[in-house]
Amino acid sequence: MRDDIDEADGASVAQTVPVWAVFGDLMAGMVGAFVLILVYAIGMQLDLASKLEAEVQQRQVEAKRRQALEEALAGPLAAGRVTIANGRIGISGSVLFAFNSADLQPEGRQVLKSLAAPLARYLRERNEILMVSGFTDDRQMRGNARLFADNWELSAQRALTVTRALIEEGMPASSVFAAAFGSEQAVASNADAEGRAKNRRVEMAPTPKPSNDIVAKPRG
Repeated sequence: MRDDIDEADGASVAQTVPVWAVFGDLMAGMVGAFVLILVYAIGMQLDLASKLEAEVQQRQVEAKRRQALEEALAGPLAAGRVTIANGRIGISGSVLFAFNSADLQPEGRQVLKSLAAPLARYLRERNEILMVSGFTDDRQMRGNARLFADNWELSAQRALTVTRALIEEGMPASSVFAAAFGSEQAVASNADAEGRAKNRRVEMAPTPKPSNDIVAKPRG
């Protein structure tokens, strides 16, 4: 008899719990989940917007940098002696050197003379340094070219020759350095003479000057 009374009381209590309270708890949980998703989405959008803004600013800086370089070398560019692509100054190897030679030709000397002063001024104003890079085609050294062990050595010697010529024309030695790439990083196919001629080149690229800050080490 007592059990029947308890069951009846429990059923009565269950019936008295309003449905809207259960529904409210469910909705509160859904709203909370939605808020969390919304906050996450907003955070992702803000992060993406920040990255896009930084990329746009970087592209604007690079565009101004290229424009300043083109303005600095307006004369040599107008004369068709050099090219500028992606901030890199290109000079055909045949203008600077005879085939398989690292001796500077008179025409090449004149080109470098026209570049030295405006480049030095550009580097000084922007606190940058000039990397002079030598490149070759992929053919092995033969005949008189045996003076060089391989294309790496030929490209290194050509880069050094251009570097020294720029210094002789007034560019500070602290503002320029040489690099060799041999036959790597070709800009055209080495399967034909035209492509190989394009790969035999010297490029010059202004780059940020390395920091000279020295971090003092603690004693003891």
